[in-house]
Amino acid sequence: MKRIAFLVPMFVVVIGYCAASRVMAATDSATFQVTIEIQAACEIAAANNLDFGTHGVLSASIDAATTVDVQCSNTTPYSLRLSQGTGVGASVATRRMTGPGGATIAYTLYRNAGRTLVWGDTPAVDAVAGVGNGSVQSYQVFGRVPAQTTPVHGSFLDTVTATIEF
Repeated sequence: MKRIAFLVPMFVVVIGYCAASRVMAATDSATFQVTIEIQAACEIAAANNLDFGTHGVLSASIDAATTVDVQCSNTTPYSLRLSQGTGVGASVATRRMTGPGGATIAYTLYRNAGRTLVWGDTPAVDAVAGVGNGSVQSYQVFGRVPAQTTPVHGSFLDTVTATIEF
């Protein structure tokens, strides 16, 4: 009987604790806002190298192509420009790769596959205009090394800067 008498108060204490903890539990909540502001913005996602390959005599035109990828916020108008490059005496119509001893190889960059529209750095004249859609937009750059006097053998290089104005 002592055993039951001891267990009954313990049972009552446990039940009382559980009931009290449920009675004492309370909640409260609040709301908060999550915001972001998108402003007109553009970036050049990638400007890929243009490689004309390896050749001997430059007796015929050599064509190659690459891409420049841009990303702008939706509905943002932009102009994608290409500089004349760093070659001595270069212009956007005739860019120049420089090699051994300062020798150069002329080439031109175009906005179209037919290679009739020179790609330059003047908005509304020879740059590419576009409107952002929020995703990456890829533009092909078409290059041509025209037939010309072949300079000394070696590697030739030019650095062209792609700029997006918005």
